[in-house]
Amino acid sequence: MADVPENDIELDEVEIDLGPIEESAPEEVELNLDFGDESDDEDDDLVLNLEDDEPEPEEAAESDTDEAAVLEELRERLTGQFGDWYVIHTYSGMENRVKQNLDARIQTLGMEDYIFETVVPTEEVVEIRNGARKTVTRTVLPGYVLVRMELTDGSWSAVRQTPSVTGFVAHASQPVPLSIDEVVKMLAPAALAKANAEAAGPSATKKRKIEVADFKEGDSVMVVQGPFSGVHATITEINANHQRLKALVEILGRETPVDLTFSQVQKDV
Repeated sequence: MADVPENDIELDEVEIDLGPIEESAPEEVELNLDFGDESDDEDDDLVLNLEDDEPEPEEAAESDTDEAAVLEELRERLTGQFGDWYVIHTYSGMENRVKQNLDARIQTLGMEDYIFETVVPTEEVVEIRNGARKTVTRTVLPGYVLVRMELTDGSWSAVRQTPSVTGFVAHASQPVPLSIDEVVKMLAPAALAKANAEAAGPSATKKRKIEVADFKEGDSVMVVQGPFSGVHATITEINANHQRLKALVEILGRETPVDLTFSQVQKDV
């Protein structure tokens, strides 16, 4: 058999029949968007914390003044004093001015033997307004001043004629003296604050009542920061010490409690 040159060999084309090509439609993928049964009670306890968990600042050491002992000492001091305690009406915001004017009139009119003491009951509170803390002194009884005095025509007139005094707390036009219990209750905040300050020393942080001026429970607010920005919420709880609050926002048709800072909300106008 004669040799055939390689370049003269012709290779037949080979066709492989794989059968008809069927184009199958892609399978439909179903997305389960079910967030669970809305009646699931376990979700009701969920509270969303939208802030990074940070350790809460340690409370400043406070003196453990015996409150009962302070009040008992106050009671004994009041019981041993001359005269009775009366309450006089003043124009709102004029309590300190009335005290100053009355003290001056006592000296001018020579009434030291009949009018012994004037007091504007006050307390120090930490007020939080616009996110800033400020210590303010406010009157415990706005529009009233306490006067310890022996009631005579002259002492009554000296007090009654003081500018910005509108009258005595009276029954049938007769001034009614306070009981010792009532006086103790009115003077207790100042007495306890003084005792705590003396026991703790000058360098200690005083214990003061904290109040929030911007919000209160039940207020409707707008969330202005975070994932729920632009959503309305209702305040259910306020933590003044740490400037945080809990509020209800509507998520997927359900009211859900969320934990927010004061700076994340703004009161609805």
